[in-house]
Amino acid sequence: MRIIGGSRRGLHLADVGIGDASAHLRPTSDRVREAIFNLLINGGYGNPIANARVLDLFAGTGALGLEALSRGAAHASFIDDSKAAQALLRSNIDKMQAKDATTVLRLDATRLGPNRGPGSDLIFLDPPYGKAMGEAALSVALAGSWLAPGALVIWEENTPPLPPSGFTQLDRRKYGDTIVTVLTAPQ
Repeated sequence: MRIIGGSRRGLHLADVGIGDASAHLRPTSDRVREAIFNLLINGGYGNPIANARVLDLFAGTGALGLEALSRGAAHASFIDDSKAAQALLRSNIDKMQAKDATTVLRLDATRLGPNRGPGSDLIFLDPPYGKAMGEAALSVALAGSWLAPGALVIWEENTPPLPPSGFTQLDRRKYGDTIVTVLTAPQ
C-alpha cells in the first residue's frame, strides 16, 4: 500500500496485507484509491481536495485521508475505534510526517456526538461492508456538524448504499466488488 499521487507520491504505508477481519480492517486497494482520486480531480467537481478539511470515517489505515493530504488537503481528521487501526494510523501519519495536519480520534463513527471544530469539506466513508454502518455514521456526522454545508462525500461499499435524507447522489462507479458513490451533503 502506497501513496498514489501528490507531494508524497510513492511513500509506502504500513502493510496490512489483505486486512485484519477481527479489527474490521479492509484497506482500499491502490487501484480503487487511484480511481477515487481520478474521479475527484476529473469528475467535474472543481478541485475538492485543495485546502480541504477532510474527515476519514472508519479510517482504518488512513490511506484515503493521507492521500488527500499528499494532494493538497489542509487537514485530515481520522475516526476509528479499533486499537489496531489506531496503531496503523499513527504509524502512517509518522511516515507521512503529517502530525501537524492531522487529528486522530478513537470514536465509534456511528456515535460521534457534536463536533467542536469546523465542519469538513471532503468526507471519506469506508464502513465495514453490509452492516448499514455507513448510513448511521453519515446521519450522526450531519447531526453533529461534522460536515460543512454541501460537503462532498465519497462512500465505498460493496452494495449501493442508501444515503440519509437530504444527501444528493452525484455519481456511482463500480470497481470490481467495490461500489464508490459520490454524494453532496445538504446545504
